[in-house]
Amino acid sequence: MPTHSNHDPICYDITFKDAVSHYYDVELTTLLPHKESLKVTLPAWLPGSYMIRDFARHIVSIHAVTESMELEVTQTDKQSWTVEPAAGEIKIRYRVYAWDLSVRAAHLDQTHGFFNPSSVCLKVIGSERCPHQLTVIANDIARTNDWCVATGMTAKAVNSFGFGTYIAENYDDLLDYPFEMGTFSEVGFESAGVQHRMIYTGANQGALGRIAADVKQICDYQTEFFGGAPFDGYLFMTMVVGKGYGGLEHKNSTALMCSRNSLITTDIAPQTDEYRDFLGLCSHEYFHSWNVKRIKPIDFTPFDLSQEQYTQQLWAYEGITSYYDELFLCRSGVISTADYLNMLAKSLSRVARGSGKERQTVTESSFNAWTKFYKQDENAPNAIVSYYTKGGEIALCLDLLLRLHSNHQITLDDVMRLLWERHGVTGQGTSDNTIQTYCVELLSPYQPDARALMAVFFHTALDTTDDLPTADLLEWVGVNYILRPQFNKDDKGGKPNAKNPGNHLGALTQAEQAGVKLSVVYDNEPAQRAGLSAGDVIVAIGNTRVCQASIQSVLNEFAPAQQVTVHAFRHDQLMTFKLDVQVSDNCVVQLELFDEVLAEAWLTGVTQAH
Repeated sequence: MPTHSNHDPICYDITFKDAVSHYYDVELTTLLPHKESLKVTLPAWLPGSYMIRDFARHIVSIHAVTESMELEVTQTDKQSWTVEPAAGEIKIRYRVYAWDLSVRAAHLDQTHGFFNPSSVCLKVIGSERCPHQLTVIANDIARTNDWCVATGMTAKAVNSFGFGTYIAENYDDLLDYPFEMGTFSEVGFESAGVQHRMIYTGANQGALGRIAADVKQICDYQTEFFGGAPFDGYLFMTMVVGKGYGGLEHKNSTALMCSRNSLITTDIAPQTDEYRDFLGLCSHEYFHSWNVKRIKPIDFTPFDLSQEQYTQQLWAYEGITSYYDELFLCRSGVISTADYLNMLAKSLSRVARGSGKERQTVTESSFNAWTKFYKQDENAPNAIVSYYTKGGEIALCLDLLLRLHSNHQITLDDVMRLLWERHGVTGQGTSDNTIQTYCVELLSPYQPDARALMAVFFHTALDTTDDLPTADLLEWVGVNYILRPQFNKDDKGGKPNAKNPGNHLGALTQAEQAGVKLSVVYDNEPAQRAGLSAGDVIVAIGNTRVCQASIQSVLNEFAPAQQVTVHAFRHDQLMTFKLDVQVSDNCVVQLELFDEVLAEAWLTGVTQAH
């Protein structure tokens, strides 16, 4: 297999002259020893997003040349090619279609450009460990509109707009630096002695200074929590769109997407649920700088991006992160205790609402992320449980259980710091029982039967679908866990959004031109018992036409236990169903604080006797 010396970088020149057609043009330059063929390949997935995405399907053309001749390029599998033997410098030129507006792949038009190197940078087999150099070359659109480039990759030779050459230690390092190009709104702050940048693309009217001040508080708390920042600088890059939400973690940056209404608009405007969700997203991805990017499963050391890579530990990496992301909003003072408990209640409701929690364990959810969590269909709430939300509930219970049996002297905070010391700093991956082992180690001085106690908890939490002791543990810290009916179709748990429970369809709905489309039908609930299915379009209930805005009020006109006729289209055929009207079962969670003193140590993170 041909290899480079450590002094010969693999070079990528990326241009985008055909931005309006959404094409990146890439020129890969490498040296190829005489008489040996060259193999190149593109990842099938990228770290942090556990689904085969087959990025190579977006390569629309590829060819290779030397200084004097065209070389034969042969595709060997869905994501790999070989180049015929030649001496000296080889240039592989290929075109990548980029029209995936997400944080996971690549997107390009005349308004902005975004790419993960995993979508555009072919790997040269045998040269993965040598330096990699990436040059972004501005086009007329970029120059005319004063586009800038933002990335966490180390700059080697760039202009004042950020166009130019960047350098990475090796191929894996290269993949961890997304690029954003466009006309930015930007604000910065310092946390733990490290400069942080927040850049935004897309039309927005956000109060960026206020947002940065809130995010700074979160970053200050997290860096202090772990004893300092693990990077020399950090970049939040946010694509602001009409409707969207998501994030992907990287070693010194995160790529985010949010809706315009997620950004607070003035310095004095009250916080909205959408804004708190955005702060939670920032907190989540920032926490991943420790828990995922540096503390990681042994199953992912190293990554194999050519195929699925299985682990049962995603409940810990995404679940524990999901627990802390919102808790740290409260501890850092960015949101109130009441708002935190409301956010936590909604997260717990997402577990409670579906029957999938009774069919899939959280370790099964982790292992099958590739095909079930990331490829959810209309039956997903009935079939699977999220390792994010169920993992977050496990983390909550584990934190409170450790506190309960040590009088608040041992907490999940201590476990995380131990994980950082023994795994994040050293790079040693965690095994399936690492967290349980550390819980026993830390708790044993306070609880003689710590081993048996933790064995029972972890078995119940990870290997069964049994209910967790969430209500009892929350009561111990002064919080009532109330399982109540869903008041209406927009009720996601937390503080009720209406005075009284309305009637309940037992389905998720979305607007459709002809009526209301059922996107999810919950098992053993009114819609399913009536014979309705996901995909059906309800046009009338009783004798009243319905739309997305009116269906709840129309349902509420009927008395519970009354049977009504529902007219719906299925595959363009009009069908009639008999629906038994009822209020929902107790299926969403509301949390009420009844003792601030009991809750203080947990909510503040300050260790004290109970």
